[in-house]
Amino acid sequence: MRLLRPSEWLLALYFSYVALRGVTAGGPPEASSWWCGLTLAGWIMLLLLARAEHRSGSRFWSIVRDWLPAPLLLVAYWAVDWPPTVSHDYRLERAWLHLDKVLLNDWGGQAAIEYFGWTVPFCLDLCYSLLYAVPPVSIGILYLYRRRQRVDCFLFTLLLGVLTTYTLLPLFPSRSPRIAFPGEDLPTFTTPFRQLNLWVLDRCDIQASVFPSAHVTVGFSAALAMMLALPERKRVGWTIAIVALGVAVVTVYGRYHYAVDGLAAAAVSLLTGVASAVVHAALRRTRLGRGRS
Repeated sequence: MRLLRPSEWLLALYFSYVALRGVTAGGPPEASSWWCGLTLAGWIMLLLLARAEHRSGSRFWSIVRDWLPAPLLLVAYWAVDWPPTVSHDYRLERAWLHLDKVLLNDWGGQAAIEYFGWTVPFCLDLCYSLLYAVPPVSIGILYLYRRRQRVDCFLFTLLLGVLTTYTLLPLFPSRSPRIAFPGEDLPTFTTPFRQLNLWVLDRCDIQASVFPSAHVTVGFSAALAMMLALPERKRVGWTIAIVALGVAVVTVYGRYHYAVDGLAAAAVSLLTGVASAVVHAALRRTRLGRGRS
């Protein structure tokens, strides 16, 4: 157990939480067995990989552990839908919709975005599409700059923010505005990347909740994680932050999310980013203290 990395502990604890939700959700016993079995398999996989690296000393197993959390983020996201969720009564959605209408209509947000025609909507939906590649690309950037030893620092910060959001999602059952209020406040322009985003969301998105926005959390948490893991290359972190900002804007403009979803996600990213920075600072002090002794 001591061989697990901090980021792997976060994944293990999250899937244990999913299993606990499944057991206590009141579903059939077969489903509860499925959740428990899946969580046990996840724990075993993480422990076997850690033991394989420790016993063999092979760099191969260490590299596998670097890259594994990126695809597991998707599995963790879909796991939000696995235990049964309550039905949607649209009470939250109606309350959240008012702010969106103020931003898009009363304050001219939609008109400002479309002022230059399809150009800005195209760029915003491109940011949304690029978001899926941000975690693995960020790991690749650390490899490129020969900072592979900092991968777990990046992963811990990213996972702390994203898995916190995944944990909150079932507490606020809600539907996307494009589903709850079809046809309202839709963008004037349908770009190729908007078509791609809608295709992906229709087939791969969860149905449990949209609050906080997982997409916005991934963007801002990845930006903060890169700033912590690669502080000497500030442009990398700020570039990811710009993509995250584009995602936050297009989630409202494109009616993928409500404005409060993005605001809550940004708050989660900021708070967990600060917490991660404090944890890593404490770990560095501990290592320095051991080095002096």
